[in-house]
Amino acid sequence: MTDFAPHSGSAPTVFAIQTSHEFGEQVAAELGIALSAHEEREFEDGEHKIRPLENVRGRDVYVIHSLYADDRQGVNDKLCRLIFFLGALRDAGAAGLTAVMPYLAYARKDRKTQTRDPVTTRYVAQMIESVGVDHVVTMDVHNLAAYQNAFRCPSEHLEANRLFIEHLLPRIRDEEKIVVVSPDVGGIKRADRFRQALGHALGREPAAAFVEKARARGVLNLGRLVGDAEGATVVIVDDMIGSGSTIAHAARACREAGATRVYACASHGLFVGKANEHLADEALYQIIVTDSVPPFRLDPVLAQQRLVVLPSAKLFAEAIRRMHEGGSLVELLAT
Repeated sequence: MTDFAPHSGSAPTVFAIQTSHEFGEQVAAELGIALSAHEEREFEDGEHKIRPLENVRGRDVYVIHSLYADDRQGVNDKLCRLIFFLGALRDAGAAGLTAVMPYLAYARKDRKTQTRDPVTTRYVAQMIESVGVDHVVTMDVHNLAAYQNAFRCPSEHLEANRLFIEHLLPRIRDEEKIVVVSPDVGGIKRADRFRQALGHALGREPAAAFVEKARARGVLNLGRLVGDAEGATVVIVDDMIGSGSTIAHAARACREAGATRVYACASHGLFVGKANEHLADEALYQIIVTDSVPPFRLDPVLAQQRLVVLPSAKLFAEAIRRMHEGGSLVELLAT
């Protein structure tokens, strides 16, 4: 890759808001540039302000901010800061404005499941667009169609499949039987995209399976595995791990069906609630996530034993490079 010359007019201008600063530095390093400077101020009453410290007039600007809650800021605070900063950049004369959100909050609330339910995904999109954003970029949202329909501006969607496959390939290449499993019916299309990409890399097609779910009196129970996992190495694929109960249930179903080893791949590891309990299940051999959300909630011993965190800065940097230069994101995602 050819580095951009900083401040030459040919490089994108990249900012990273405070809690995503480390990730932003990694992206900037991949681009061969430095992050642009900005100021964030806190006020005693809980209000805050954020502004660029460099001239952005006439420049293409990319703002990196992953919208997960941590011990410093909640999701709503991070979303508010992102919107305020995007608005300030637009007012400062940015020619192009792109919000780069490795993890997009509220993406799971994409439809009405009860009477008078909010469709929060759409409301978030409207707030972000209201400050004049031209593009948005995220990775592996819960429902791709809902994400694309929520935004009126171009909505770019990255996938971690290549990252997972690069990690898994040397570990499973020689396995005689490989099965890709969706942990529920709703994720079958996602798992199948991964299965096809993995098959292309292996030179042979893995089998497919999914886990049924049953709900009784509001309690979610594990259903049976639909498919043949006897003697197989299994790869469970999902967009995120919350409490880990779904992944752990799916792994047990696979082992009970005769699977010899179970890997779990999910782009975003939130690890909330009883994640430490669920993910300690011996049915799981390895849990693989990206660094879109740092695994700060997971027990360090459990993380050391079972968790693999794959860096995604290179993927986002290449997406920014191609958007800035008019390159193809389709080619970037091809495996």
